[in-house]
Amino acid sequence: MISGGGTGGHVYPALAVAEALQREQDTVEILYVGGPDGMEKAIVARTNLPYRDVDAGQIRGMTPQALLRNVRHLRHGYRQSHKLLAEWPADAALVTGGYVTVPVSLAAWRRGIPVMVYLPDLEPGWAVRFLSHFATRVAVSFDEVRRFFPAHKVWVSGYPVRAALLNVEREVGYRVLGLTPSLKTLLVFGGSRGARSINRALIRILPELLDHFQVIHVSGQLDWQWISEQRDTLPTEIQHRYYASPYMHEELIAAMAVADLAVARAGAATLAEFPAIGLPSILVPYPYAGQHQKQNADFMVAHGAAVCIKDMDLDAQLKPTVMRLLQDEPALRKMGSHALALSKPNAARQLSAELQRLAHSKRGKAR
Repeated sequence: MISGGGTGGHVYPALAVAEALQREQDTVEILYVGGPDGMEKAIVARTNLPYRDVDAGQIRGMTPQALLRNVRHLRHGYRQSHKLLAEWPADAALVTGGYVTVPVSLAAWRRGIPVMVYLPDLEPGWAVRFLSHFATRVAVSFDEVRRFFPAHKVWVSGYPVRAALLNVEREVGYRVLGLTPSLKTLLVFGGSRGARSINRALIRILPELLDHFQVIHVSGQLDWQWISEQRDTLPTEIQHRYYASPYMHEELIAAMAVADLAVARAGAATLAEFPAIGLPSILVPYPYAGQHQKQNADFMVAHGAAVCIKDMDLDAQLKPTVMRLLQDEPALRKMGSHALALSKPNAARQLSAELQRLAHSKRGKAR
């Protein structure tokens, strides 16, 4: 059983492990458990995995009224999870964070099912900190994160990425997106809903960028109507250099394959997917996401894999930073090699192997 919700940075690594399990064990059965309304439901629907939802609710930082309501949701989710595990007796559970994993993990623990927590971020949130007390194993992406967990439980697995991301060919990406290999390519995205400040800053400088480069822009649903209207106003001679979409699933792999530079928020996925393919980046931490996005960006900058722009400085700094980097091939190569040095391409396989070990140990005790 696999559970993770909240952001793509929690869902995609879980799916990468599921993919590795299916590749290695023909008879393995995997159930994905998520929230009823989270983005994970739509993402998992594009795979061959069965999906069940359970109730959950945020606890930290809530008003007393919302807290009481969400505690009820968690209690209901806990009962749902118990019922689900009675119908679907898992041998092991992998959880990757998000509030939905709390009732699932507690019900699994109560039933004697080994739970492995995987943390994609550089610092654990409330849910992962809490669940680590009930987990059999805690896997983290980087050695710097070990200090948050008991030494006898924690191990460094790396961040699991989809096999397609590691295997896609650049030439295929150009064909999929209809772009030309003769121009440098900038990839800009801010997640499923989008990043309004990044979208606005890009549109202001877009015609100037398109005079020199081609741009792949994943705007998110929030601004898509406005973005599509802006695209239609571009001069016809440069319009074909601008590939815009509200959201990408499989196409995002092609986009990352052809990109020479990315502009993005600094969510958990940037710590793995950019390093996996050696993609240099300009990271713009979301200022209202606590400190974890800034920590992610600082980590990438410290390792020479990225540069960071504050959200408030986008209008002033985005254009000169993009122009400078895309016109400096040695700098891009250096950043790309530093990013690649952070990758752990065997992470999904290692997490899969550990899950299988935990499942075997449970079955051994049951005999």
